[in-house]
Amino acid sequence: MNKRLFAIGDIHGCFDSLKELVENKIQLQKSDNLILLGDYIDRGDKSKEVIDFIMELQKKGFNIIPLMGNHEAMLLDALEAEKDISKWIQNGGDKTLKSFEINSLKDVESKYIDFFKGLRCYFAFENFLFVHAGFNDNVLNPFTDYYSMLWKCKESYANPLLANKTIIHGHNLISISKCEDRVLSKLDVINIDTGCVYNDKEGFGRLTAYDCNNQRILFV
Repeated sequence: MNKRLFAIGDIHGCFDSLKELVENKIQLQKSDNLILLGDYIDRGDKSKEVIDFIMELQKKGFNIIPLMGNHEAMLLDALEAEKDISKWIQNGGDKTLKSFEINSLKDVESKYIDFFKGLRCYFAFENFLFVHAGFNDNVLNPFTDYYSMLWKCKESYANPLLANKTIIHGHNLISISKCEDRVLSKLDVINIDTGCVYNDKEGFGRLTAYDCNNQRILFV
C-alpha cells in the first residue's frame, strides 16, 4: 500500500484550523508523510501554538517535513540585523511577538530559533516537488536559487529539471474555487494557499491540504 502523502499550505498562526485539518480531516497516521509549505507564523493570533503543534507531532514520531516560508526567513533576517526588524513587523511579525508573549525577538527560546534555522527550502518526493513559492526557471539548476523558492511563484515551468514534476506550493493567495479548478485540471503546478488568515475575504479564509495520492484537496 502506498504511503499517504499530504501537503498543507500557508498557516499564518491559524492554529485551530491546522489542528482540525490534521486531526479530523486528514486523520494523520504515523505512516503518512506530511509536508508543510512554510509561513507558520505572522498575521494570525496563534503562531506559537502552530510551531508547538508541529514540534510536538515530530517529537511523537510523525513524518512531518516543514519547509521554510518567506515569513520564517524574514524572522531570521530580523534576528540577524536590526535594519530588517521593521519589514518583518509590518508583515505581521507583531502578532508573532504577541503570541510568544515577548517584546523582542531576542527573547524567543533557542529551540524555536533552531526550528526556524533547520527548515529546508524544498522537498522532492517521487514525482512531486514541494516548495513555499516557486523556482527560478532561468538558471541551470533551479534548486540553487533559495530566494525564488521563498518569494517567486509561476504557473508553469520550462526548466528540464522541473519537467514531469508536479509542483505543490503556497505563498500567493488563491481562492478555494480556483484551487479546486487547478487540482481537477490535473495541472503540473498547484497552489494551495487559500488564505486561511483572511476569513473576511470572499472565497478565502480556508486552510487547505493536498492529498497527493488521490489528487484532491481537503480544507477547513
